[in-house]
Amino acid sequence: MSTHFDATLDVKGAKCPMPLVKSRKAIGDLPVGHVLQVIATDRGSIADFQGWATTAKNIRLIAQETTAEGGQDLYVHYLERTA
Repeated sequence: MSTHFDATLDVKGAKCPMPLVKSRKAIGDLPVGHVLQVIATDRGSIADFQGWATTAKNIRLIAQETTAEGGQDLYVHYLERTA
């Protein structure tokens, strides 16, 4: 998948709820319309980001994908700041 993004947040190794907490801060630092790529190793981040996107008024979840790096699954989330 090739999704455009403006910034990357690497939260590999962080456990719930830290990927979401750090992403909330990072997305707030971006201008409206920019996309944040979040790279996590916590499987729970998939549902966490989906839930956040349905309740938040300032983001849109564009895509999620799972890749592997060095034998470890990576969960990649793309979030657009909408407000």
